Amino acid sequence: MDAFVAGSRGRPALSFLCPKISLFSPPSHSWFRWLVGAPRVLPPFTVAAVLRPIHGDHDAIDLPREADEIRGLLPRGFDIIGVLLVGGEGSDADVTRALEQARALRELLFGVAASHGLVGGHMDAATGEIRFVVSESGWTNSVEGSVVTWEDEPGRLLWEKGCLLRCELLLKLPLYLRPDVNSGIEGQFSSLIESTVAKLRDPHVYYLVEGPITSSQSHRSIILRGDDLSFDSHTHGNSRTDSCTTSIVTCSEFFTEKRYDLSLTRETADAIAITVNQSAPSLKPGGTPVVEYFPASAPASLIVITLKLDILCYSSIDFPVAAAVSELVIPGLADQMIVMKRIIASEITQQAQLQPFHFIPSGWHVPVTAIYNTRYGETEERQSELRKELHLRLGLPLDRPLLRISNALTFGGMGRRKKSMPRSGIHHAYVATYASLLCFPPKLHEVEFVFIHCGMLSHSGSSLLRDIHRELPSSVSGGVMSLIDGSYEYYHYLHDGIDDNGWGCAYRSLQTIVSWYRLQQYSSIDVPSHREIQQVLVEIGDKDPSFIGSCEWIGAIELSFVLDKLLGVSCKVINVRSGDELPEKCRELARHFETQGTPVMIGGGVLAYTLLGVDYNGASGDCAFLILDPHYTGTDDLKKIVNGGWCGWKKSVDSKGRSFFLKDKFYNLLLPQRPNMV
Repeated sequence: MDAFVAGSRGRPALSFLCPKISLFSPPSHSWFRWLVGAPRVLPPFTVAAVLRPIHGDHDAIDLPREADEIRGLLPRGFDIIGVLLVGGEGSDADVTRALEQARALRELLFGVAASHGLVGGHMDAATGEIRFVVSESGWTNSVEGSVVTWEDEPGRLLWEKGCLLRCELLLKLPLYLRPDVNSGIEGQFSSLIESTVAKLRDPHVYYLVEGPITSSQSHRSIILRGDDLSFDSHTHGNSRTDSCTTSIVTCSEFFTEKRYDLSLTRETADAIAITVNQSAPSLKPGGTPVVEYFPASAPASLIVITLKLDILCYSSIDFPVAAAVSELVIPGLADQMIVMKRIIASEITQQAQLQPFHFIPSGWHVPVTAIYNTRYGETEERQSELRKELHLRLGLPLDRPLLRISNALTFGGMGRRKKSMPRSGIHHAYVATYASLLCFPPKLHEVEFVFIHCGMLSHSGSSLLRDIHRELPSSVSGGVMSLIDGSYEYYHYLHDGIDDNGWGCAYRSLQTIVSWYRLQQYSSIDVPSHREIQQVLVEIGDKDPSFIGSCEWIGAIELSFVLDKLLGVSCKVINVRSGDELPEKCRELARHFETQGTPVMIGGGVLAYTLLGVDYNGASGDCAFLILDPHYTGTDDLKKIVNGGWCGWKKSVDSKGRSFFLKDKFYNLLLPQRPNMV
């Protein structure tokens, strides 16, 4: 086995694709960490992600409930490969107990014992040292492990070896209920799900598989039959018959260009679309159609349950397409139906509107799926509590809205074609669409599967320049950079055809700040115009009505009023009597960027700037300020802006003795706070 090669004296090695810090924070009420791997794709004992249990305590984890939730959270292809105890004594009994918990959860998830090795381990909370044992497939004895490694480029290993599969499917399931609506719901639901899954394997189902369109506007396509999915097992390079050659076509054959580029994993995604159609079985010669009538045995009412399925799966890039659909996609659809069934059955009269969304939150490389009830708004308490539980399970901070619907993944190959095509051309551009499946009688009309080879896309749709400070060098020797956390858009003079030259710099700084809150998903409001900003100040009584439409300046205090009114954001204000005093505030500003990460507005005299970071040497006191200057009046040319110093590191006094901040002017620094929300 590969795992034994890296270990000393034949002892297995454990490899992590997630940072060590992810095992510790945020604090958890449980020592346990579920270790997630992908045994079909990644080397043995490779940990791709870590999940925290949230049901139970140190001594008693609610394994059935954990299994139910993890089944809907993880894409098929990812698997539980072990348990790590963080803290505690770390005795032999603890490590063995961890291994048994991993085995028990794995069997609850998939109904069978693991066919791959499992890990049980203990991590010393003080030193970070890990001691672990592994149990090989089919073995009852455990083997002491040796080497633990932390990968430098975890994304490369994941996406060079594997790809994502996506399937969207709209189901309409009729439930015939007796007057007592709680009678037999689970049983009827289960029957409908079983018949639906069976239809996906029907021999009359045809799968049209189309690769992504390349720069040459060419793509590969094949057709699979339902019969091609009826393998008991799949091995690379094998098929049932010599004539069934399509069954051995692998995912890699649909990627004609370079698959993986680190710079593109969050910017673009190639997709293989698989459209599934069912043809009616032809009658035998001379056959006659037969109609059967099954009368109801008791009065009943009809409720049509709509399930909007949307699943991801993770497959080896060398895995046959037919095997991927059969062994990952179809079971993945069944998993999601079961998860939704439990939610809907518990509130059948509420008509829950469930919809899955996929995320790769910051610090993660493995996609996860959250099923939200869209009847609730994102700010509604029940929705917030669900997101909080997900943050705790994934080890995410509790003051970042990382799992809001607006942060969900979009799948770019299809999305780009959709935006570039007129409505009448969408079908021919192979845009992924929802299919409808009406069961009872079950009939599969059309299903769409999409293979995605890489990660999250940017949510851009704006023509504004974004994050133009990236890679700008600082001149502070031995300094520590503390920078804005997240993305923003650059607003400056004359943007949007508004001539605010000479008076609108603070308005532009405010617009940049609001764009930061939008892009971090704290707010969905549009960035306000000058007139809308003025109108807010009039509405709260800070200005007279004549202020609307004027060219009057505003400052830091007015900006704080607008942020509070529009976003509910509180602000801190730092006052300095002279520009010479600003370097004395570097330590405080560094702490702001490290804890809050929001843009800062600097207002003084007749000028306003946006501060994006500081570079500070605590020993020498030397510091520099990363200034985004809203006074720029040119076109949105990144090179021109950077070379012209409109975004760059500024020292209070440069090497030629020139002061950037004026000595005879006071300055107010507005520090917007990050909302404490998920």
